[in-house]
Amino acid sequence: MPGTVHVIGAGLAGLAASIRLATRGTRVSLHEAAGQAGGRCRSYHDPALDMVIDNGNHLVLSANHAAMAYLAAIDAAEMLVGPEHAEFAFVDLGSSERWVLRIDDGQLPWWIFDKRRRVPGTKAADYLALVRLLWAIEDKTICQTIECAGLLYERLARPLWLAALNTAPHEASVRLAAAVTRATLGRGGKACRPLIAHDGLGNTFVEPALRFLRARDVPVVFGHRLRGLDFSKDRVIALDFGEERIGVGDGDRVILAVPPLVASELVPALVSPNEFRAIVNAHFRIDPPPSLAPIVGVVNGMVEWLFSFKHRVSVTISAADRLLDTPRETLARKIWEEVAIVAGLPNAMPPWQIVRERRATFAATPAQNAKRPGSATAWSNLFLAGDWTDTGLPATIEGAVRSGNRSADLAGRL
Repeated sequence: MPGTVHVIGAGLAGLAASIRLATRGTRVSLHEAAGQAGGRCRSYHDPALDMVIDNGNHLVLSANHAAMAYLAAIDAAEMLVGPEHAEFAFVDLGSSERWVLRIDDGQLPWWIFDKRRRVPGTKAADYLALVRLLWAIEDKTICQTIECAGLLYERLARPLWLAALNTAPHEASVRLAAAVTRATLGRGGKACRPLIAHDGLGNTFVEPALRFLRARDVPVVFGHRLRGLDFSKDRVIALDFGEERIGVGDGDRVILAVPPLVASELVPALVSPNEFRAIVNAHFRIDPPPSLAPIVGVVNGMVEWLFSFKHRVSVTISAADRLLDTPRETLARKIWEEVAIVAGLPNAMPPWQIVRERRATFAATPAQNAKRPGSATAWSNLFLAGDWTDTGLPATIEGAVRSGNRSADLAGRL
């Protein structure tokens, strides 16, 4: 009889692995240490705002094929909303300029020759730097590869790379930046449409996945923290959950879809990223103006991206370690001052919440990128999943889903 695949961790990587296996008729058991699924991609009721918010603001692009296939599999693809074409609204708080970047659907970048569609103040020749970066394979930083200066860098390249890599360009891996740029701008507007989970991450990525698994009799056990793995020769032979020990038979497999620090405690001699970068999110309970774009990029401010939801506006600040010790009230006030300018809202601050993720993603530096392990391990029935594994992408929703798919494919071959 075919064995069971034990998936440890119900974040997006673990959910993706479980769904892929269950779709193929494989027996799956999903274990999660927390009381809910989703990991860093989830929703919860916030008492300060008295409303459901997301623990972070996540943007999906139409080029994220693994994420889109994941949503299609759980019948949730329609939960992502966005413009029909690749359009990005921007505000420069330094100059007070506003513009909309409009990228042609096709791969040929005709938009860079139209000053009404490209970044204001730039010339078509300025974009040649991005072409040089597209095929960068050196183990260098972005700013060691191209000049990190000028209007194109400040108004487009830096916001794009900072959001995708959550690491400042002067220390971020050019390989990862190149991978993101190739998959988005390099493929034209059809790959760059911005999509957001307008009804929340939980309703989009998590709850439909749990319904999918329940419909296929996949047990999902919450509050089930893995304390240790028992090994014998080249196999995992048992899972230690503290008060419960589950044997791993000859036909059983294990997918470890947990954060890198947890994986390093469980797997002997595992090399994995051990430096991280923070993200700060701010949420304000207020009705956004009807004219406010769903997503607005902000240049020359503390705010980087402003998201518009029903009865709420939210802000994301990447590589935000510098803000971790700032008093919450001071931080909320400063952010709101910028939000009020961008959105045309009153200066009086509405109910707010600050969410600081100290270890939101691994630091996407060349050194840390080199520490990312593959899905396979030295043990024949143990596999790794997570956006911190070697997906070729930064720590994103797309990377998490790809890693879950990869681990499921490997486990399914045994």
